[in-house]
Amino acid sequence: MTRGTMKRIKVLIVDDSAIVRKIFSQELSKHNDIEVIGTAPDPYVARDKIVKLKPDVVTLDIEMPRMDGLSFLRKLMKYYPIPTIIVSSLTPANSEMALEAVECGAVEVLAKPGGSYSVGDMSVQLVEKIRAASQARLLPPPSVEKSAIEEDTLQDYNRSLKRTTHKVIAMGASTGGTEALKSVLTQMPLNSPGIVIVQHMPPRFTTAFANRLNTLCQIEVREAKNGDSVLPGLALIAPGNYHMVLMRSGGSYTVEIKNGPLVCHQRPAVDVLFHSVARYAGANALGVIMTGMGRDGAKGLLEMRQAGAQTIAQDEASCVVFGMPKEAIRMGGVDRVVTLGDIPRAVLKLLVSEQS
Repeated sequence: MTRGTMKRIKVLIVDDSAIVRKIFSQELSKHNDIEVIGTAPDPYVARDKIVKLKPDVVTLDIEMPRMDGLSFLRKLMKYYPIPTIIVSSLTPANSEMALEAVECGAVEVLAKPGGSYSVGDMSVQLVEKIRAASQARLLPPPSVEKSAIEEDTLQDYNRSLKRTTHKVIAMGASTGGTEALKSVLTQMPLNSPGIVIVQHMPPRFTTAFANRLNTLCQIEVREAKNGDSVLPGLALIAPGNYHMVLMRSGGSYTVEIKNGPLVCHQRPAVDVLFHSVARYAGANALGVIMTGMGRDGAKGLLEMRQAGAQTIAQDEASCVVFGMPKEAIRMGGVDRVVTLGDIPRAVLKLLVSEQS
């Protein structure tokens, strides 16, 4: 297909701020593969335009007059499901609502421009998220069965526990990753190795995400701070707008939180984390790459595998977007491809098999 006949992604912008509607329209108009087919100041106008214009992707403000974005999203997903990106200002309350929106079916979260989140960075993220959303499959929320990890697998793992205390599990995800990570982490046993995670999310949203997971999981989950130790039974999530790297001091691991340029259009970037894990943990690491658009993490996972780490990719059928895992598989960085529900079991079995 030539550039002249390229199918453009049709976007409807729903936001009560005229300034945001203008900024989004201007930034998106710079890209040949995206077309803003309309804007709407509230959900009622948006409803009529969705029926008439049939957009491929909707960006939806969470705070609006006449009907809030969350209520509108629930109706949209029930009667006219469309890949939807939630747009929100950086407040704790809005972060909680944005996470609830993801649980209701939104595929991405974007921070409104302003403050530390510049229009420049926002425009890069906006375009990437729209491209990802246009490829997203609206899957039902993953079900988590308490018996998903068989008792004999847990017993085998517990027997090998003393030999797995210096292990590190590194995970990376993007579009669809918040629900996928929830599915995996809620199944991890309390004595699992330390886990380090990059999920593409804006600042403050990662705080709310970590806090939400901490209430659901056996293990402790929190947003990482510079110098945090990587410990068994603890998962550290990279804070939005900062890269996270693994460091080693003697026999212990810590994380460093730092600024830096976008990598694969992302900050935090999965590749940044995975490269550091390959360097400092090597064969003591296990890498997991999950649903997401693009190629972030593929090179890092390959480097981890070359350093002796075991590696897992989420399969296409269970991915919202089969981009990052597909690229990692293509590059030869993956030992095993498994469905989302089987990732915790596969992780524990690989940890046990390394000790046998």
